[in-house]
Amino acid sequence: MNQIEVPAAKTKTKHLPAIVTIGVYGFDEATFFQALRDAGVDTFCDIRRRRGVRGSRYAFANSIRLQARLAELGIQYHHLLELAPTAQIRDRQKTADKTAAISKRKRTSLDQSFIQAYEEEILSGFNAMSFLEGLGGQSSVIAFFCVEREPSACHRSLVAGKLAEEYGLEVRHLVP
Repeated sequence: MNQIEVPAAKTKTKHLPAIVTIGVYGFDEATFFQALRDAGVDTFCDIRRRRGVRGSRYAFANSIRLQARLAELGIQYHHLLELAPTAQIRDRQKTADKTAAISKRKRTSLDQSFIQAYEEEILSGFNAMSFLEGLGGQSSVIAFFCVEREPSACHRSLVAGKLAEEYGLEVRHLVP
């Protein structure tokens, strides 16, 4: 994946990185890290509020182990707590899931109330260009990470969508 050239007037950054998203559910440790390598990810943005996953199957995605493995692979790690949904926003999705009698791991899309709250409370304050410039132009492929298998069931797709909309970036979703 190559970086995208943008007009100098739009940004101080000469190139914009490619964007991918990835969740942990459905991957095992080997296929998760292989997917990152295959996509050419050099910058990993963890946008979870709680950086742990229950159970031994996904222990590799717990923050300390995850950061250690990414460092071995030469991938920068950033925790972007400001992009994690608040408990109140998450509660909107939990209510919708309960009403629909669906578990979090079986969900295939986000409820509109979650999307609206996330966009108003989180994304409206996210300055994408400042974020990109803060990376220092050193990133070629950025991965936004949370846990859900389906990108459309996770806020990472909303973050990636904002970058795609604002800068015309193509977004690839890595799924098992």
